[in-house]
Amino acid sequence: METILSGLLSLKYEPVAILWSNQKPEHAIEFKPGKWGCVMWWFVSSAKGKTAVFSRETYGCWGGGIGLGFGNCYKDFPGGEDCFCRFLSTGNKGHPIGEGVAEQIKNFVTPEFMQDFLHGEGYLSSPEQVQNFIQSLPIIDIPYEYVIFKPLSQINTDIEQPKTVVFLVEPHQLSALIILANFRSRTMNNVIVPYSAGCQTIGIWAYANDDDNDPKAVIGLTDISARLNVKKQIGDNYLTITFPWKLFLQIEEDAPNSFLVKETWSHLTKGKGIGEGES
Repeated sequence: METILSGLLSLKYEPVAILWSNQKPEHAIEFKPGKWGCVMWWFVSSAKGKTAVFSRETYGCWGGGIGLGFGNCYKDFPGGEDCFCRFLSTGNKGHPIGEGVAEQIKNFVTPEFMQDFLHGEGYLSSPEQVQNFIQSLPIIDIPYEYVIFKPLSQINTDIEQPKTVVFLVEPHQLSALIILANFRSRTMNNVIVPYSAGCQTIGIWAYANDDDNDPKAVIGLTDISARLNVKKQIGDNYLTITFPWKLFLQIEEDAPNSFLVKETWSHLTKGKGIGEGES
């Protein structure tokens, strides 16, 4: 599928379609079963033209399994959900169960993981707050074997219907897509920014906001661990914004009749300042 938006926004990277399927695509990149990896690595690879596939055995990391829609994978974290709650917050050091798990896994994990496991990532204030975070996630177990990331230009809409479309964007492009998300909205709050892992903002949060009457876009890649993981691939200046398929089709239809073909957008993107704000 060729998209008008890519040209009007002057996107550097392809929009990525996320699909659910029971058929595994040929020649797709995939993590090895049980091998750790960041889902966002494969997302960026798809934005650069490759197809990636994930299953319940090849989702890369526990948060990634949740983000893709494979149920509550935090239960499979070393030591279970309780150890994960301490891992994301204050750490497992000083807790008998957590320290026991650390001893069991020390020869199988990186020093960086062990440091975070024992002393915590400090992303939330307490294990109890992490439990609130988990309960707030729109966790689902999709009724399909695979989740596929595919460049939108390679989608055949006669035989494929994506669940979501994800844009990798710089600030001006993000601003434009926020405006378009509200172009026909009744509420003017048609974009959300949940605290979540990078993979969860392009996956389950967007799945959950695919409402027939009021679909919402989701801003992501605000997760600094994910940002560090993709820094070598794309640098520091990108965020994601994810659209449920229905909302994507709407903004694609609206774009040629919007501000994107008017002077303010042209001046902004061509570097022309206006008035006394220049110095």
